Amino acid sequence: MRAGLIGAGFIALMLAFGPAHAQRVEGDAISAAGPYAAEVPVNNQTVAQRNNGMARALLKVLTNVTGDSNPIAREGVAEALRNASSYVSGYDYRQDEGTSSTGAPTFKTMLVVRFNESKVSELVNHSGLPVWPTPRPKPVLWMAIDDGSGPRLVGLPQVNAARPVLDRAKARGYRLGLPAGNAAEQAVAGAIWRGDTAAVARASQAYQPPMQLIGKVYRSGAGWKADWTFVDKGRVLARTSAVDGDARRAMAKGADIAGEALLRKYARGGRPAKKPDPAAAKPTEFVLTVSGIESGDRYRALINAIESKPGVKSLFPLSADGNSLTLEVGMVGGQEAFDSAVVELQRIDTDTTDEGMTGASYRLK
Repeated sequence: MRAGLIGAGFIALMLAFGPAHAQRVEGDAISAAGPYAAEVPVNNQTVAQRNNGMARALLKVLTNVTGDSNPIAREGVAEALRNASSYVSGYDYRQDEGTSSTGAPTFKTMLVVRFNESKVSELVNHSGLPVWPTPRPKPVLWMAIDDGSGPRLVGLPQVNAARPVLDRAKARGYRLGLPAGNAAEQAVAGAIWRGDTAAVARASQAYQPPMQLIGKVYRSGAGWKADWTFVDKGRVLARTSAVDGDARRAMAKGADIAGEALLRKYARGGRPAKKPDPAAAKPTEFVLTVSGIESGDRYRALINAIESKPGVKSLFPLSADGNSLTLEVGMVGGQEAFDSAVVELQRIDTDTTDEGMTGASYRLK
């Protein structure tokens, strides 16, 4: 039921052009600084949007501080997210201006939240999450992409092509570096394709630390495949592959394999998450109606946003009316977990369906 495939044209475009930057039209000095601050987009400055944004920001901070990919599964974290404002030491708004694909100006409101370090540390200790000390290593990302015209190395000039894996690493609490991508380094694409990790490690000797996240991304059937290897001091610590209709999601998997390897090496303390109660892990079904679906692209964005969230077990369209779509969703944790996970939707109101299941109305952002 996956909707939409990212085409070879996107990869070619990202390899060809450098980064694009949104212009900040006010609050240039306002940004999230340090591990205990985060910024998230909000629709407006109402209390409801602010509280929702603070919950999302706290989840980002917990992931950043601990490196845990799913901190909400830990004891007490879901409750803390519902009361995220009690962990806040201050917040600001920033307005970002950009340009749409049609050339029209766009505006995005960002909520920048600073959290109380001691309160967050208490939550981390209580929940049994690990602590990932700083400073953290910054492995070098050696990634080659073949969009049908042969493998090419992604270096600094093509940073946008690597944005999905770079952003995912930041969300996991660490950063990846890119090689300069000069003519000599372009030859490393061949070593990546052969799986010659020793040759990649030799080429990486000019960079520190001696860790490499090596990936090759290529067409596979109607979608994309990414093969990932994480190497530390010449030793292969982890391998994985990801297949997806969207190359960006296949890329992002690389940051997870590196993040888990780094956590095993550097994280201190923490305890395993409690094994879930089998009964509690059963999905709860609920009905939702989403408006603002004016095009096929918006429909695909909605389906991808829901399907990609952990815990979603089923998704069935029930009816369509104009630019609105009614769906039945089965998700572990029910509608409360859905509201915390699917930030692409703005919740409007709640009611009960004729069948007695909880329902709600949303608008696609």
